[in-house]
Amino acid sequence: MLSTFRIFAPMKLTRLFFGLMMLLPALAMAQEAEVEIGRHEGADSTVLVVPYEELVGQRLDALVDDSLMETSQLGLMVWDLTSDTLLYAHNHRQLMRTASTMKLLTAITALFTLGTDYEFSTSLYYKGTISQGVLNGDLICLGGMDPMFDRPDMLAFVQALKAKGVTAIRGRIVMDYTMKEPEKWGEGWCWDDDNPTLTPLLFGGKANFSEQLLKELRAARINTGSARLTSERMSGDAKLLCTRSHHIDEVLQQMMKESDNLYAEATYYQVAALSGKRPATAADAQKMERELLKSIGLDAERYKLADGSGLSLYNYLSPEAMVMLLRHAEREPDVFGRLLSSLPIAGVDGTLKKRMVGTSAQGNVRAKTGTVTAVSALAGYCTAPNGHRLAFSIINQGVRRTSDGRNFQDRVCIALCQP
Repeated sequence: MLSTFRIFAPMKLTRLFFGLMMLLPALAMAQEAEVEIGRHEGADSTVLVVPYEELVGQRLDALVDDSLMETSQLGLMVWDLTSDTLLYAHNHRQLMRTASTMKLLTAITALFTLGTDYEFSTSLYYKGTISQGVLNGDLICLGGMDPMFDRPDMLAFVQALKAKGVTAIRGRIVMDYTMKEPEKWGEGWCWDDDNPTLTPLLFGGKANFSEQLLKELRAARINTGSARLTSERMSGDAKLLCTRSHHIDEVLQQMMKESDNLYAEATYYQVAALSGKRPATAADAQKMERELLKSIGLDAERYKLADGSGLSLYNYLSPEAMVMLLRHAEREPDVFGRLLSSLPIAGVDGTLKKRMVGTSAQGNVRAKTGTVTAVSALAGYCTAPNGHRLAFSIINQGVRRTSDGRNFQDRVCIALCQP
């Protein structure tokens, strides 16, 4: 038995060896077939299909490895909202100047705190009596910092007076500016910038409300000769004559698509006024913003918040904070719909009208631009070729020419959108 086993065992090993040798070509063919999975056969060549996530990573790695980064700083983060995963990050937690992408924080905070049906209002009141066409008392304008208040609104005020039969005012014309703090500029604004004047009573976006009111009253032949112009807080016994309002959607359109700083600051102070304080302050708005940042899991104390428009050089956020805000907004359909419709569209309108034209990003990328001296930024949304919605934030800081930053951001967006 032992001798038989010793003879038989080598014979079995020999057969096993030759069997394995016969299998090797089949295994090689199977391995080659696996490699071919994910390839598209063309007429003349075979192209390997790389998963989108890997392809985007390669593209962005190549972009980040640019000579521009030798003399400037980059913060970049891309989040896949559909799968709720991080797609790419580079210095995403660095604190950087936001420029006008700060308007995203202002808009998102406003939509969540004021509500999507909020209206900006300016009102006309009177105190005293109206007898034989004469207002014996005060005509009072209550400012609500509506940046859209213009001539049609002023004419409606005048018409409301005429409907009461008023042909003369004997008393005072009172401007109530107490909605907000008296500072006319924001913290950290440069003196030589084209800064808007921050006042609760606006006409055509300018601080000339009282002059225009008097002009229209006189044009309507309402005598104001003996009326004295003054400013103070309105008391509770005044009677409403007229209120003119504009919806938050209208304000956001101008604020975001055209990057209007006055509209952003007006929205900022609407948020501040939710504190119930009169006058409301920038610190009141910042408190609401910090509460929102905390609610989405961020350490709000890490960031420096200064204004609502991004004009200030004191604003410091991170690309991570910006992307998490965009993610939070996308999760609330009503908020997201209002925000998305207000954002500039690449190659179509707003501040992105002339950017990314003729590329896969045109008509796809919807984002807020941002530019101050040495800073260029872009943050918003796009749809990837796989149908996933992405949120991104790109901040180029320390760029000598803002066009360098814009060109880099455009290339990032194209990398995200192209197949």
